[in-house]
Amino acid sequence: MLIKAYALPHPPLAVPDVGRGAEAQIPKTLAAFDAAAREIAEIAPDTIIFITPHSVNYSDYFHISPGRGAKGDLTRFGANTKFALDYDEDFVAEIKQLAEEDGLYAGTAGERDAALDHGTTVPAWYINRHYADYRAVRISQSGMGQAEHYRLGQIIARAAQNLGRRTVLIASGDLSHRLDRNRDFAPEGETFDRAVVAALSNADFLPLLQIPADLRERAGECGYNSYVILAGCFDRLNVEARLLAYEAPFGVGYASASFAPGGASESRNILEQFQEILLAEANKRRKNESEYCALARFALEAAVEEKRAGVFVSLHKNGQLRGCIGTIAPTTDNIALEIVQNAISAGLRDNRFDPVEASELPFLTYKVDILAAPEAISGEDELDVKRYGVIVSSGSRRGLLLPNLDGIDSPSQQVAIARQKAGIAEGEPVRLERFEVLRHE
Repeated sequence: MLIKAYALPHPPLAVPDVGRGAEAQIPKTLAAFDAAAREIAEIAPDTIIFITPHSVNYSDYFHISPGRGAKGDLTRFGANTKFALDYDEDFVAEIKQLAEEDGLYAGTAGERDAALDHGTTVPAWYINRHYADYRAVRISQSGMGQAEHYRLGQIIARAAQNLGRRTVLIASGDLSHRLDRNRDFAPEGETFDRAVVAALSNADFLPLLQIPADLRERAGECGYNSYVILAGCFDRLNVEARLLAYEAPFGVGYASASFAPGGASESRNILEQFQEILLAEANKRRKNESEYCALARFALEAAVEEKRAGVFVSLHKNGQLRGCIGTIAPTTDNIALEIVQNAISAGLRDNRFDPVEASELPFLTYKVDILAAPEAISGEDELDVKRYGVIVSSGSRRGLLLPNLDGIDSPSQQVAIARQKAGIAEGEPVRLERFEVLRHE
């Protein structure tokens, strides 16, 4: 099970061989590293999960480092300090399996460079001073959104539970890199850091998930998604949080915090609450969306959901019919295309009317009927003119009448008009079908 999690920064100069004395300027961070490492030694975990922003990063995929282990060093930062981690391959396999079952794309393919990155090695250097009898899992952030990162945290916690592993998670990341007022400063950096530190201090994960993307980008951070994964590990749990340190002497925010799981709490269904907020915001925006945006949205929704149906589009001008064309069964890939096709045909290709002119467009109103699949009936007594439309067939001739039309008061009228439209004489035997519609006007 997940015993504890830590949000830790990864400044290379925190390692003395890199800092060469400069590390003395971040005493709170060094003390937090040491405190976390001593606690981890007391926990004696089987597995430590490192979430890093500086390994292989893909836009639509969580990369998990493969193999039996990896090595790394800090030579790019001017030090000869070397590292080696053994990987927990069973844990990796369990995460991959659970992610696949959950519809989340995570795996071990595509690692261009297996060397350990400093997002992993800096916290590992402190941990290994006190405890080294563990295997590691190294997981990269991705370009996906908060929900996917949170779900990965849920999966990590489930994997630890399923395997019976005593597990610690390290969410490696720095806060804003734009705090130096003399170089590359952005006021959003301070705003971002305050919001994250407040969230981490109290395990207040819903506000954490709500930090907007544009603020994160302007702040120039690298730790946010690591923290969201950490938050997901504690879904529906009370959390004991403790801020260990925050300081920013080099223009980069370094936050350190620890998190321990408490009892179950259904009120901490953070992801569900976050998605409800997003849905409410989207619905609010849609109330004011332009006609073009509405068309684009509906077209995509119809294509993704693979909605297909027959559609009738009716045009009216000053209360009078101006055109009507429809399809009994779907003829295109989705409803959106069906509506577009039939709307154009109703305006330009209904032989009963002249084509619609541009000057008429502001005066037109539209009615769209989405047809449900028709069902055969044995007689007119199974019709209801308000609820059902009717299809009358004889050989290849076929006539249709929509439901709930002005002046149509009885099933016999319905059938008679549908016969007339199909050219089927009164008295000829016919096959009857009825259908319901979803009317939009």
